[in-house]
Amino acid sequence: MSAPTGQHASEKNSDVTVIDIDTDIDIITDIIDNINNQTKIEDSNVPVIYIDKPKEIKAMNGNGITKPNSKSSNIVEAVQTARDAFNRGVTRPIEWRRKQLNSLLRMYEENRNAMIEALHKDLRRSKMEAVLLEVDYLINDLKNTIHYLDEWSAPEKPPKGIVNILDKVVIYNDPYGVVLVVGAWNYPLQLLLLPMSGAIAAGNTVIVKPSELSVACAQFVAETIPKYLDNEAVIVVEGGPQETTELLKQKFDYIFFTGGTNIGKIVYEAATKNLTPVTLELGGKSPVYIDNTVDIFVTAKRILWGKFINVGQTCIAPDYVLCTKEVQDKFIEAAKKVLKEWYGDEPQKSPDLCRIINSRHFSRLQALVDASRDKIAIGGTYDANDRFIEPTVLSNVTGTDKIMQDEIFGPILPIVTIENAYEAIKFINEREKPLVLYVFSTNDKVVSSLVDNTSSGGMCVNDTVMHMGVETLPFGGVGSSGIGAYHGKATFDTFTHKKSCLIKNFAAIGEKLASGRYPPYSESNLNFLSTLMRKRFGPSLKFVPYVLAFALGAGLSYGIFTWQKMTSEDL
Repeated sequence: MSAPTGQHASEKNSDVTVIDIDTDIDIITDIIDNINNQTKIEDSNVPVIYIDKPKEIKAMNGNGITKPNSKSSNIVEAVQTARDAFNRGVTRPIEWRRKQLNSLLRMYEENRNAMIEALHKDLRRSKMEAVLLEVDYLINDLKNTIHYLDEWSAPEKPPKGIVNILDKVVIYNDPYGVVLVVGAWNYPLQLLLLPMSGAIAAGNTVIVKPSELSVACAQFVAETIPKYLDNEAVIVVEGGPQETTELLKQKFDYIFFTGGTNIGKIVYEAATKNLTPVTLELGGKSPVYIDNTVDIFVTAKRILWGKFINVGQTCIAPDYVLCTKEVQDKFIEAAKKVLKEWYGDEPQKSPDLCRIINSRHFSRLQALVDASRDKIAIGGTYDANDRFIEPTVLSNVTGTDKIMQDEIFGPILPIVTIENAYEAIKFINEREKPLVLYVFSTNDKVVSSLVDNTSSGGMCVNDTVMHMGVETLPFGGVGSSGIGAYHGKATFDTFTHKKSCLIKNFAAIGEKLASGRYPPYSESNLNFLSTLMRKRFGPSLKFVPYVLAFALGAGLSYGIFTWQKMTSEDL
């Protein structure tokens, strides 16, 4: 997901320096140093990033009370409140977790319209996209978590060898402790609340930090969560980069961050100071390969839908297309028909197209359109006052063009022509690992070739984005596109420490078998223990109890049948 970018200082009534987080690497380094040195950002020379109109910064304390102009002390207090609650064991009981999750579900169901309205205010999101991609997505994920909570949280019993045949071998699903979840602006509810619910299900206390760019959604989260959830265990901290910087100075037991790669590096750097494990859901340039075996009209619809939902402000949106010149021409013709059918002759008037989040991101995308004027095949118009950019397709793009240097994160789809799948694989592998690789082909050998010879966070064949709806598929990046994964059970596992435990038996036979480990050591004891510990891979013993139960049941059935037969003969 694209990192937030700054705005020129001249556009603000502010005495702070404003930076572009995408380009000012030296300043990013200063922020990292500031975190490591434990200095207060307001007392340092580190620039603060403000995006668009500055607003009052607020934080929620442990009782859900709004505190204006949050300072470090308020954030320290919030984290300490969450840690005290965890240390008291508040969040460990399954019934407490279930109660919180059911309350969260009630929050979703009772505030559907408020969530839809907030998404429309921030992104002019249509009701269709708001419901399918955020509201119902959250509800269905949460219902799945509640249904499987007992199963997921139960101790696991892995296989054991002959050495431990009399012992118990158990893996306990332990919560990490105090978790920080930092959300993103492009899907401001889903990307914040889904990992939050997983952290609660796993038994953690949670500090949630909504994106300051999605103002209405951040306000909804801050005002609504304290009404439904335990205020000591789930705490909302509002604010911008200053508050995020202060949060990263605190010691957390797990950090879950969704956003741009550059900010992800800052989060990772801060986490290493306390050896805090992290999940980083980032982004990148997710490619689409199309060959000549597909239905080009259906292919165009599936690619364009994945690209233009939320006007391209989606971390898994197709970033660029790789295909032959022949396929490119067919795709463009199909795309013209599809886009006219969807959005009409005046796309700006369509109620189904979102808007760019703010003027800074609009200016960035406008510059990309202007730099590609000679390659526009479809679209290319924009309106700064409305933050509208028409769905745009570029043809005959090369790998060195400006549009191909960074993640686009907007409604612009470049097409790079190649000769074959081998060349496409080479093109993909010369770049950073993407979050998703999309392949459109009915040729199994071509699909297998791309699966086996590329690396990406995930793959989707003959569609886009829809793999996100498969809750049994963990979602996450690799390399610069992210660390870790979530969705479904993977979300619960992300916030769970697998605590291994061996429970030894005091039975005499077990002690006798293991007594050879005690001094004085001898060759005979060594040989005996080596034989006992030797790995053997015969038939699995895990089905033995079932076989014995079946045999017992069969024996009882036979006995009852025989008894009934003898009784009937006597009569």
